[in-house]
Amino acid sequence: HVQLVESGGGSVQAGGSLRLSCVASGYRYASYCMAWFRQVPGREREGVVSISTDGISTYADSVKGRFTISKDNAANTLYLQMNRLKPEDTAMYYCAADFLQYCNTAHLGYWGQGTQVTVS
Repeated sequence: HVQLVESGGGSVQAGGSLRLSCVASGYRYASYCMAWFRQVPGREREGVVSISTDGISTYADSVKGRFTISKDNAANTLYLQMNRLKPEDTAMYYCAADFLQYCNTAHLGYWGQGTQVTVS
């Protein structure tokens, strides 16, 4: 079955960096679009960035120029490099995937358990 496992979250001071990882298993990795979302308690889940099956990435305006998504197809791993972090980036970050070319929807079929990022 499809499984997504995130890691790399933690606490960091404003201006610092973190790199999140999402290891995927149970499906043909290259055939699925993938995305990172984040959620703060009491608020709707927010799309951060997505990457299509052909490598096209789409960023939320709030993270453009600071966050970078990348994929290692050989390792079935998705990354999110987060630089110049701000307190407003504090959230639970989720990895998601679906058998689509573009992950341009929040209604994706597969989700990880999340990893907490706290910026102070």
